[in-house]
Amino acid sequence: MKHDKLLKEGSRIIEPYCITKGEKFRLKDHDPADRNDIKDKHAAQDLLEDGIACLSHFQEMLYAQDRWALLLIFQGMDAAGKDGVIKHVMSGVNPQGCNVHAFKSPSNEELNHDYLWRNHKVIPERGKIGIFNRSYYEEVLVVRVHPTFLRAQKLPDRLITKHIWEERYEDINDFERYLTRNGIVVRKFFLHLSKEEQKRRFLERLADSKKNWKFSMADAQERSFWKDYQEAYEEMIQQTAAKHAPWYVVPADTKWFTRLVIAAAILEALNELHLSFPELETSKRKELASARASLFGQRD
Repeated sequence: MKHDKLLKEGSRIIEPYCITKGEKFRLKDHDPADRNDIKDKHAAQDLLEDGIACLSHFQEMLYAQDRWALLLIFQGMDAAGKDGVIKHVMSGVNPQGCNVHAFKSPSNEELNHDYLWRNHKVIPERGKIGIFNRSYYEEVLVVRVHPTFLRAQKLPDRLITKHIWEERYEDINDFERYLTRNGIVVRKFFLHLSKEEQKRRFLERLADSKKNWKFSMADAQERSFWKDYQEAYEEMIQQTAAKHAPWYVVPADTKWFTRLVIAAAILEALNELHLSFPELETSKRKELASARASLFGQRD
């Protein structure tokens, strides 16, 4: 499939899931099992393969042009499929042009800095794609659901007020605007998983010895806070969705459809940059012509 046709189809697929204004956003309006009008799994996989090939082409131009960077942020409940998305969607990207960072519980060193510090220091450099598996958004998700984590951050007592979450939304919005103004394109993905599908995936992990390592009791315990997390995700999107840094609320109950939506969103973001390979200056072209002539004149 030619790139223009692929991009047009991708844009159509992702349109219902892109949130650029959060005021009217309600999580209940989005079905985790939705597949748009894509019913054929095999056709979707073929479309994804075309998308991965196109992504590889865009990534090569991004790297060569060395002007823009792309930051992809993935958030979602346990078993939502973040690891699988990164593995499958980014499979065609040159590893030299892509960095993945998984943010787990902060270390003592990280707790001794501001909460954006560990993320800011690994923002992708120009020409690269950076992937955050979880991110600074954990500060308005897990830290909000479990306030004891906030105390571990060693903030002065007078800074921990009833306004702290609004202040963090403000900080995050300012940070993402700052990144955007410096040529770092931000795209954010919430993998919207149903509680029923999460349970099914947990049971699958427990039944398969090759997947046992993925499961921990903490995963199951967090299910008791499901409602709290859903409320936190909803407010997070309401407060931080923006045209320059949109959220994609991606249905996550069907893995192949999740991957297709995310690939299409990444392609659209890169396409909007109007990437191209750098044009060589006259002196450089002459130098290459001379080198070519020299090589043709050599005897092996």
